[in-house]
Amino acid sequence: MSQCFALVAGEASGDILGAGLIKALKKQYPNARFVGIGGPKMIAEGFETLYPMERLSVMGLFEVLGRLRELLKIRKNLFKTLLDMKPDVFIGIDAPDFTLALERKFKDEGIKAVHYVSPSVWAWREKRVFNIKKSVHMVLCLFPFEVAFYHKHGVPAVCVGHTLADAIDLETDTHGARQQLGLAQDRPIMAMLPGSREGEVARLGDVFIDAANLIRQKIPNIQFVIPAANEERKSQLLALLEQKELSGVTLLDGQSREAMAAADTVLLASGTATLEAMLLKKSMVVSYKLSSLTAFFVFRMLKQPFVSLPNLLAGKELVPELLQDNATPEKLASACLKLLQSEDGLKSMQAEFLALHKGIRLNADQAAAEAIRELITAS
Repeated sequence: MSQCFALVAGEASGDILGAGLIKALKKQYPNARFVGIGGPKMIAEGFETLYPMERLSVMGLFEVLGRLRELLKIRKNLFKTLLDMKPDVFIGIDAPDFTLALERKFKDEGIKAVHYVSPSVWAWREKRVFNIKKSVHMVLCLFPFEVAFYHKHGVPAVCVGHTLADAIDLETDTHGARQQLGLAQDRPIMAMLPGSREGEVARLGDVFIDAANLIRQKIPNIQFVIPAANEERKSQLLALLEQKELSGVTLLDGQSREAMAAADTVLLASGTATLEAMLLKKSMVVSYKLSSLTAFFVFRMLKQPFVSLPNLLAGKELVPELLQDNATPEKLASACLKLLQSEDGLKSMQAEFLALHKGIRLNADQAAAEAIRELITAS
């Protein structure tokens, strides 16, 4: 009898992970059926999606409340349909608010349940781990420090590494990236990534540009590169650049990885981009600003001393973090200048980044498929 794998991915990043996992599972189970909710990349691997993945891609509290009835109906009908198929395993890919409840229902029915991509329970709202423990047979983690947290709470967990670590070479071709973007090879370059959302750019964009003006006073020939996530962010950034009178900036349509690869130093908003910068072996200054009310609650709930992935992976401060009131043009400029002018510090940081890269370069798709195979065959 051929195997049946039920999967649910709620957004584009989950679709990428799901497609890689399906591709790896097909090597072990060539006649298997893959069904649930997924996006175009999963569908291209032969996946059957029962609902458009876009129906699950909801951002923001009020948007979720407005769609809550529909989401609950989808979850209820999806569970019934998949249960009738008697899948060998149910795999929820990220989207914990939607998938964890499904995982618990399948587990209660005696079907193996897996959650792929750990929620940030190690950082805040730690008590969520008890719900995860009741809901799953196994968590597939992207980072080693997450596994230690789950094991402490008696939750089976495996580190499968990160697909970005597999995709990015251990050595970065800075010369080639500069050539591709039409940037000078013999001038210092700093990439600035103030975020992809309107609110992030509104809070960080002008601060980053003010910092850039201060840096240019010290290094007149420096080049600045800013990748814009979309046309809206591009218009927003252009308005800021004109207002702040920062000239000599290359504003890109996307191409954030190329921008970071071309740079000597990166000034960026906290998020997945910090992991990408680390994998590219780039020195960086990490910043973030929340609204005052949100920051009041978030910083009181945080369980970790760091927010950036390089520091969390290292378990120490490898890269400077300047958050909230510390995210001033003067402090950001000073931190960036220190990195731009310190060759010894850069080499030390790059050596640490290389070790961290190797630690999460585990062929994530294959590692995840192998962990799932072992879970199935152990029963």
